[in-house]
Amino acid sequence: MSRTSKMATPSAELQVADSHDLIRVQGARENNLKDVNVEIPKRRLTVFTGVSGSGKSSLVFGTIAAESQRMINETYSTFVQGFMPSLARPDVDVLDGLTTAIIVDQERMGANARSTVGTATDANALLRILFSRLGQPHIGSPQAYSFNVASISGAGAVSIERGGETVKERRSFSITGGMCARCEGRGSVTDIELTALYDDAKSLNGGALTIPGYGMDGWFGRIFNGCGFFDPNKPIADFTKTELGDLLHKEPTRIKVEGINLTYEGLIPKIQKSMLSKDIDSLQPHIRAFVERAVTFTVCPDCNGTRLSAGARSSKINEISIADACAMQISDLAAWAQGLVEPSVAPLLGSLQQLLNSFVEIGLGYLSLDRSSGTLSGGESQRTKMIRHLGSSLTDVTYVFDEPTIGLHPHDIQRMNTLLLQLRDKGNTVLVVEHKPEMIMIADHVIDLGPGAGTDGGTVVFEGSLAGLRSSGTLTGRHLDDRAAVKPSVRTPVGTLRVRGASAHNLKSVDVDIPLGVLAVLTGVAGSGKSSLIHGSVSGRAGVVTVDQGAIKGSRRSNPATYTGMLEPVRKAFAKANGVKPALFSSNSEGACPNCNGAGVIYTDLGMMAGVAIPCEVCEGKRFQASVLEYRLGGRDISEVLAMSVTEANEFFDVGEARLPAAHAILGRLADVGLGYLSLGQPLPTLSGGERQRLKLATNMAEKGEVYILDEPTAGLHLADVEKLLGLLDRLVDSGKSVIVIEHHQAVMAHADWIIDLGPGAGHDGGQIVFEGTPADLVAARTTLTGEHLAAYVGVGASA
Repeated sequence: MSRTSKMATPSAELQVADSHDLIRVQGARENNLKDVNVEIPKRRLTVFTGVSGSGKSSLVFGTIAAESQRMINETYSTFVQGFMPSLARPDVDVLDGLTTAIIVDQERMGANARSTVGTATDANALLRILFSRLGQPHIGSPQAYSFNVASISGAGAVSIERGGETVKERRSFSITGGMCARCEGRGSVTDIELTALYDDAKSLNGGALTIPGYGMDGWFGRIFNGCGFFDPNKPIADFTKTELGDLLHKEPTRIKVEGINLTYEGLIPKIQKSMLSKDIDSLQPHIRAFVERAVTFTVCPDCNGTRLSAGARSSKINEISIADACAMQISDLAAWAQGLVEPSVAPLLGSLQQLLNSFVEIGLGYLSLDRSSGTLSGGESQRTKMIRHLGSSLTDVTYVFDEPTIGLHPHDIQRMNTLLLQLRDKGNTVLVVEHKPEMIMIADHVIDLGPGAGTDGGTVVFEGSLAGLRSSGTLTGRHLDDRAAVKPSVRTPVGTLRVRGASAHNLKSVDVDIPLGVLAVLTGVAGSGKSSLIHGSVSGRAGVVTVDQGAIKGSRRSNPATYTGMLEPVRKAFAKANGVKPALFSSNSEGACPNCNGAGVIYTDLGMMAGVAIPCEVCEGKRFQASVLEYRLGGRDISEVLAMSVTEANEFFDVGEARLPAAHAILGRLADVGLGYLSLGQPLPTLSGGERQRLKLATNMAEKGEVYILDEPTAGLHLADVEKLLGLLDRLVDSGKSVIVIEHHQAVMAHADWIIDLGPGAGHDGGQIVFEGTPADLVAARTTLTGEHLAAYVGVGASA
């Protein structure tokens, strides 16, 4: 018998190594999980379903993926672990059968102003090497094409030990970088309005500075008073030219104040480093408002926004410079790279071609490599992170995805499904947290958590096949085959919002009249120009309130009560009822427990090991001083109020001594968006993505506006919650508001009064209005991709 036939003969007995085909979780209690026990099949695609806040992310990300990453980190030496984030072991009894976990989440990509799609995916690195080998004229090494490397040169004497003697020699050096010297590789230059920085009629000590965080009562005051460069008691208008220059532009200079060595730096370079070096969308709201008021960003006139020096732009391959290549739509760049034939760089071209094809394959071919990574949506960021894994040769890996369909048109979801199945078929375990029925349908195994959210969730209500889910009677099972019907009649517009000649990004001089007084929905494949049209031509107008997908920022001290502004009237009501100061009822101010400083826990840093957080023994985790808890409103102390759910608090502040209309109105909006179960004091970082989106929606609903723009409000919503969202949108319109929604969910499309469909494709293949009319007309015409998919959804005809 040949060696081949011997190997092909199956073993009579199962190898022990082949029996480890399950990931077993026993006694998971992370966040709201209630001793969850599950068995997840390996090398299969498992979808986790359930309402937002039911515990899906706590099980998948907070337990399984977190423990896998923690155990991998422990394989490194203690020296290396000291440089890595320390991870605590999840609250679980048994985790067995884990494999290496690769997490692909919805977190926005780095908000650094220098980060682009090309730098984040290493495509720029490959292009730089390519141009350094083939570009003509040849200008230097790969760093000569990098907008993050400045050109520098220098010369001087160096001391060298030679033959037991010290010899001095003159040496010179030069580094050729690709950074534009004018904008320092940012692509834009800033013009700062000085009147927004200070009031020149006042002195520094008199409160002249109007920059957020630059007060005179802290270190800034000590530095300005002790630097000696100017008189802090003299009005800035009376400063000499030298004094004003020192205040605004002085380079970092070592000074000594009250015996302490400090560094003095002018206001403008300090602002540029602390605020302008970051993506503006990543800044805190008050700092962002200051930057938008004080700073004007214009395209750099020297590099025309390419970030690159003239030398880097002069070197070309087939008449294309690296700046031209990065500005191309990636699908076009892939075609250009395909046409390059050069045996000397064949492996490099192969890697570049594979990377660019992955962009196209995953539906991001409409992007360009010079696109700032901070401008990508959550869905685009997640798919960009997926690219590095598509061509991976790794097998027996656990891939963990957090709602990969966010931001995807139904047409694109089919492509995403294919990619996930390919990952599984290579021998990997794929875990997906998802709400869309199109993705639930491809699951090999389904784990449904619930039955509700928050304290009403945290248990496994179903585990098994898709057919079993349908007949299970769970909330997900009952709503899995829900299909919204097209409206039999639609509202009549009361006016129009005119947009003329819109040409932001890929828009092709679009003219459109968006109807007012109705529910208008913008659709189209990802990258067709929906966001460019709305955010470029409608947001920012008077009376327009925009609720985008920007991340909610907040530490563990932030909670729904502080984020919505509800705590302010509550503190004042407690103060008025008890005749004391409102600051006593803040865990971040005078009322904080002195032992834990209002954190509720005592944190012990253990260096390279996971830190330990122990509930404070003095306040027992309540965050407040004991004396503060003696003050009551309606029979409850402040910690008891923060422990209430939105529903309980809504009733509490509605009647009796605790009646507080300002708080009641905010709580009513939270209940309207389906957050009635949420605890008022729950830390923001523990909220799920869907909960944060709805919290933001509820907060923005308080703004006085006539037109509301919602960017994918169904993101993170369970099938059962979509119906509640539609009810909320109807109430907004019926109250006299105009609602414009950017959305891919067919239920929202079917419920619209008017649909504007952009396309026909993405990138330069899109940017046009391909349909305007009612949902019924879109279904009847079926001339666009959206029309085909909506027709299939409502049961008319077949999908393309």
